[in-house]
Amino acid sequence: MSDENIIEGKNAVTEALRAGRPLDKVFLVRGSADRALAFIASTARAAGVPVAECDRRKLDAMSVTGSHQGVIAVAAAREYCDLEDILARAEALGEDPFVVVCDGLEDPRNLGAVIRCAECAGAHGVVIAKHRSAGLTAAADKASAGAAEHLPVARVSNLPAALDGLKKRGLWIYGAEAGGGSPLWKTDMRGPICLVIGSEGAGMGRLVREKCDFVMSIPLHGKVNSLNASAAAAVLLYEIVRQRHE
Repeated sequence: MSDENIIEGKNAVTEALRAGRPLDKVFLVRGSADRALAFIASTARAAGVPVAECDRRKLDAMSVTGSHQGVIAVAAAREYCDLEDILARAEALGEDPFVVVCDGLEDPRNLGAVIRCAECAGAHGVVIAKHRSAGLTAAADKASAGAAEHLPVARVSNLPAALDGLKKRGLWIYGAEAGGGSPLWKTDMRGPICLVIGSEGAGMGRLVREKCDFVMSIPLHGKVNSLNASAAAAVLLYEIVRQRHE
């Protein structure tokens, strides 16, 4: 059973059901009086999804994250969308495109947290690379707290080429790195925008950085010289939200 087929935890399974994601089966820990698990069971049965009760040892053996909270759902492997689908979503909403690109995020929990931040900030979609990047595994799905069920995620073979394609569609490409470019607060990020989030250690790759129209930095005033990728994404995304709603 592939990691891509497993959805773990109360929030992630609940959101998968609410989003109408096709589920093959839901496994619940036997004998639990937890109300959230009872809600999942009744919702799944109402949707025609088989529900099986089993002992915790079986769930532990199935678990990828090690934190299943008493529920695991088995689904078809998550389908990635096309980049054009993300742009079409913005157009259908009558909004300037707002795309988040993750360059080399290898920790699925970081990817899931970025997806969660992007969805909350109103982004139209997230783009990841096929290689040297985490995918939509159970750990990423759980870390997104269900946001991955609502936000389109595209996976591309060549990020620099994808950025070129976004430029041709009128998007400005913004990247962030420690000590680079102008301070975040002094950067105009209104209009059609693509925000690039670099990897946990190396930041943006050279070719990706070269595609950026603007490179900015988050001012840091402590002794640590960088933020976690998902924490940096949250700061950047909500500065974009602030500017878009001024």
